[in-house]
Amino acid sequence: ERIAHLTTPAAHASKLEHIVESPKFVPTEDGGRQPVSFPGYSIITPPGAEDRANVEFYQVVADCQTRIAQRLGANLFAVVPPKSFHLTLADLIWDSAYREASLDPEFDDKLQQCIGEIFDRIQPMLSSPKSPQWQLSGLVVMPRAIAVTLNPSNEAAYDRIIALRRAVYQSSSLMQLGIDQQYNLTAHVTLGYFGTSADPLDGQELAQFLDDCAIAAKTAAPPFSVTRAELRKFTDMTQYHREPDFPVLSL
Repeated sequence: ERIAHLTTPAAHASKLEHIVESPKFVPTEDGGRQPVSFPGYSIITPPGAEDRANVEFYQVVADCQTRIAQRLGANLFAVVPPKSFHLTLADLIWDSAYREASLDPEFDDKLQQCIGEIFDRIQPMLSSPKSPQWQLSGLVVMPRAIAVTLNPSNEAAYDRIIALRRAVYQSSSLMQLGIDQQYNLTAHVTLGYFGTSADPLDGQELAQFLDDCAIAAKTAAPPFSVTRAELRKFTDMTQYHREPDFPVLSL
């Protein structure tokens, strides 16, 4: 219900009145925007370019993104490359907190080891013949971004992701590394981040446009299968890397 309330035209119109420029992207000379350094770690589903289970889903999301980008323009809306689309399962550490933590040259290895131990411990409990499935449920306007939202197809799909998050955020080893607990899960795939516009926005008209985009995407999108949870290191909001020995959890 909390997410449903965020995906209505009225919610879009209200949020559009208060959007702000994202510091994660900066203007370019050609009128577009490019990502800035924003390093850290997160547990995510495989990025779009590598997620063979969700090719059709991500094509629908990319089509939705294209409509929005054409409507808003490159300076107001910095798109996330579809190859890096993903669902964040658990945020870990980012930006200044990561820069400070990584002053310890062993921090990355410690973090990777902790996540690997957690995955090894919970893998037997979360293994199942059928991966959790989620369904595209709408669009959400955030202060600095626009995303598509997902709802679990059933209670079991939700419970398995929550079990993963609980295992991560209740880990004393991760707490000692400075990983803070994140309480609320708003499952989403970010489409792009806000920049600036010289022209005032027609909030009501744009809100209805976004709702039309959401309806089309909901109608076309197949279920989203959460097949893997992967530890990924990001350098900005478009690049999510993993080494062959980074921990992976099968779902």
